[in-house]
Amino acid sequence: MVLRVLDALAASPAVTRTVLCGPPASALADSAELSGRVDTGAVDWLAPQAGPSASAEAGLAHSGGAGPALVTTGDHALLTPEMVDGFTAAAATGGWDAVVGLVEYETVTAAFPGVRRTVTRLSDAAVCGTNLFAFPTPAGRSLVRYWQRVEARRKRPWQVVLGAIGPAAVARYALGRLSLEAALETLSRRLGVSVGAVILPWARAGVDVDSAADLALAEAMLAGDRPVASVGRRTPPTA
Repeated sequence: MVLRVLDALAASPAVTRTVLCGPPASALADSAELSGRVDTGAVDWLAPQAGPSASAEAGLAHSGGAGPALVTTGDHALLTPEMVDGFTAAAATGGWDAVVGLVEYETVTAAFPGVRRTVTRLSDAAVCGTNLFAFPTPAGRSLVRYWQRVEARRKRPWQVVLGAIGPAAVARYALGRLSLEAALETLSRRLGVSVGAVILPWARAGVDVDSAADLALAEAMLAGDRPVASVGRRTPPTA
């Protein structure tokens, strides 16, 4: 699965260097193709860290420099170069420090009826994550430390939410009155960095492999048994 992610990144002109955090060295040795990419320098490999956010921080630190960075996950089995190009192009033009990729829930369900996805219902949109994160500026990378706090308090997520957006925004969300723009503005103000979102038009951008059902869906898609829909209302620039 991770090889498909690496292939998508390698085929995107937006990506000039790839850092892979994980799998463990023992698993790396079991894959001749993956270890070959590491040996040839096509991919920089790091040992996995304690959690996703720590791995992301290690990867960003290893990449060095002050240039823009893209973070995604190894279970993004349906990632394509088109998604990478579209997301990074839109992220670069928004004037943000950090950017999250989202897909509208109705886009996902229209393409994959019955699929189970985590959905955030805002006043103007119901959205799902895409495991795509961009950091156009060095300041945006500080959000990875906030992500670590979220992981550390995963059993009490409301403590983190309250700290990030405050009780007023939480109340508006509970009442169905918090828009995506307002949520991002509040988050940016309280965290001290400009946070933006890009709504992607590709249904499969919202599909990662967290369960056996996800794996079956991804395998069917990759086998060509089912067409991929792209029915989003807002499309990021691709220039």
